Amino acid sequence: MGHRISPLIPVAKPNYAYEKRQRELQKKQKKAEKAQRRSQGGPGDAPGSDGPDATAPDAAGQDPAAGTGAPAPGPAAPGAAV
Repeated sequence: MGHRISPLIPVAKPNYAYEKRQRELQKKQKKAEKAQRRSQGGPGDAPGSDGPDATAPDAAGQDPAAGTGAPAPGPAAPGAAV
């Protein structure tokens, strides 16, 4: 004979509304903190700045976006003069 779960025992169910509200409150608090940091200003707080300036020259004094100026090595195209 199989065991049956008694219908008299209540089963806990997740409270999705509470969890959603908690997530919304966390987002709101994080947004307020970010707005406060931006209003205080400071070095590197420009919009879109997540760290060191991406356009600043690297340690060797070269612009990292400029590259070396030489084409990348690779196989020659078929029929190309060597």
